[in-house]
Amino acid sequence: MNATGTRRTAGQVRALAPDEASRRAGDGLATAGPWSGAGGRDGVVWGQCASSGRTPYRTVVDTAGPVYACTCPSPTSPCAHALGLLLLWAAGDPAVPDGAEPPGWAARRLAPRTAAPADPEAARRRAERRAARVTAGAEELERRLADLVRGGLAAAGRQGYGLWEETAARMVDAQAPGLAARVRGLGAIPGSGPGWPVRLLEECALAHLLDRAWLAADRLPDGLAATVRTRVGLPSVAAGPAVRDRWLVLSRTDTGDGRLTTRRIWLYGTAGGRTALVLSYGAAGRAPALALPVGALLDGELTPHAGSGQLRADPGELVPAPGPAAPPPGGPVGAALDAYGRALREDPWLESWPATLARVVPARAEYGWQLADADGHEALPVAAPDRPALWRLLALSGGAPVTVFGECGPGGFTPLTAWSPESPEDPVPLT
Repeated sequence: MNATGTRRTAGQVRALAPDEASRRAGDGLATAGPWSGAGGRDGVVWGQCASSGRTPYRTVVDTAGPVYACTCPSPTSPCAHALGLLLLWAAGDPAVPDGAEPPGWAARRLAPRTAAPADPEAARRRAERRAARVTAGAEELERRLADLVRGGLAAAGRQGYGLWEETAARMVDAQAPGLAARVRGLGAIPGSGPGWPVRLLEECALAHLLDRAWLAADRLPDGLAATVRTRVGLPSVAAGPAVRDRWLVLSRTDTGDGRLTTRRIWLYGTAGGRTALVLSYGAAGRAPALALPVGALLDGELTPHAGSGQLRADPGELVPAPGPAAPPPGGPVGAALDAYGRALREDPWLESWPATLARVVPARAEYGWQLADADGHEALPVAAPDRPALWRLLALSGGAPVTVFGECGPGGFTPLTAWSPESPEDPVPLT
C-alpha cells in the first residue's frame, strides 16, 4: 500500500524505477519463479530472490514510504529486486500472500530504515529531477515534430520505424512513458494504409499539444495540469474524497502484451449516477486478482483519481449488495456524442469515454456496422468490430432494440455489454 493506504498499480511501481535498465530488470523479476518466502502485511512486502550464488537476495519494502532494503550489490534504489517484488504484489500474485507474519530478517532489515520519517526534501528533489528529465524529453520531441513538418509528411513514409523507435527510447529514458507510447504510435501510422498522412498529422498535433501543455503546466488549471502529468506518463494517484454507492459492474475486459495483463472494469453508481473505471494488473500473463463479475451489484467506496474529466478510481472494500441488479439508465446516441465531446474538451488526449445507449439496433450500413436509435434519427459506427462480439450482439437483438454499454472513441463505439428488454437483469458480456 502507499501512503494513502491503497495498493500501488504496476504503472506506479514502474514509475519508481531510477532508470530504464532497472525498469526492464524489474519486469524480468516480476514472476513467481525466482522468489521464495515472500509475503506482505500492513504495507510491508518481503521476499527472497534467487541469485547467481548460493545465498538468495533478501528484499523488503515499506510501501508507505516507499523505503527499500535489499542485500544485492546494486547501487540503484529501488533495485530491480524491489521493483520485481512490488510488481508481483501489485498484481495480487499468490506468491506474495497478504497477512503473513514477516520473518525476523525482514523486520531487522527494515527497522533501521523506517525509524526515521521520510525526508520530504529528498522526495521534492527526486520529483524535480524527474520533471527536468521529462521536460528535456518534451523539448526533444518538439524538435523531432518540427523537423517532420518542415521536411514534409511524405518523408515519414521513407524513414521507416527505426527513427521513431529511437526517439521513443529517449522518451523512456526521460521517464516519460506516455510520450514514448505516442511516439511509437506515430511510427506505426505510415504503414497503416490509405489516408495515413492525415492520421499522422492529427496524431502529431495531439503530441505537440501535449508537449506544449507539459511545458506550460505551471500555468494550467489544477485539474488539467493533473491530466497532462498523467498523459505524459507520471503516475495517476487517488485524490479523494471517497465516494460510497451501490456499484453495478458494467463490463470487464482484459488486454495483455505477454508481460502484463491489464483489466479494465467499468462501474456505475446506481444512487449517484457516477461511472468509474477500476484498473488492475497481472504480471507475466497472470490474470489480475480483482475479478468482479459483470452484472454484480456491490456496496462500497471508490476513491477518484486527480485530473479534469478523469473517471479512474481505486476501490475500497466492495461487498455484494442486496436487491436485484438492472441495466444502467441509458440515453440516445446524440446524448452520448454530446457527453463524449464535453469530455474531449477537458482531456483532448482521451482515448475512450463510457456511454450506455438505450433502445439501439445493430445494423449494417454502407461503411460498416452501426448502432442506430430505434427511431432511426442518429447512429454511431461500431469501431473495428470483434466478430464474435458482434455476432453475440446481433443474436441478442434479433433486430429489436437493446441497451448497450461501451466506449466511444476516435474510431467509433466499442460495445462491451448488452441487455435485452426481456432479460434486464441478465447482462451479456460481449468481450
